[in-house]
Amino acid sequence: MSQAATLYSPEVLGLATSLAAVPLTEDLPLRGSARAPVCGSVIELGAETDAKGALVRIGMRVHACAIGQASAALFAAAAKHQDRAAIVQTLGQIETWLSDPAAPLPEWPGLAAIAPAREYPARHGAIMLPWKAALAALPSVPQAR
Repeated sequence: MSQAATLYSPEVLGLATSLAAVPLTEDLPLRGSARAPVCGSVIELGAETDAKGALVRIGMRVHACAIGQASAALFAAAAKHQDRAAIVQTLGQIETWLSDPAAPLPEWPGLAAIAPAREYPARHGAIMLPWKAALAALPSVPQAR
């Protein structure tokens, strides 16, 4: 099996296509975006939070490779009820996992599907995009409603 076939598994491709269920709509009040400089992948993310700052709804527009799209789908699937602190923590774990071969896979649900991309540094930026876009969208302090 080729490396590309391993990287772009049916699971990854399935995740990528699932983004159609998470459209970026105009009614999402918080907005953020992130770009991976190495590959040029971009995610625009819209969000709505509860009074404590936890995500209750998100939408995305993703222009990325299948790995970036799969990462965005994994983020979307488990982002509900996550707050800024949890997203910061997970992004830190992902950064460590990508840079340290001894680091464990972060506990975000489903990340094992894109674990083969760890061996492709050009894909690292795309993997982190949804967490970075969410942090760009979320205020540092929850806003009163």
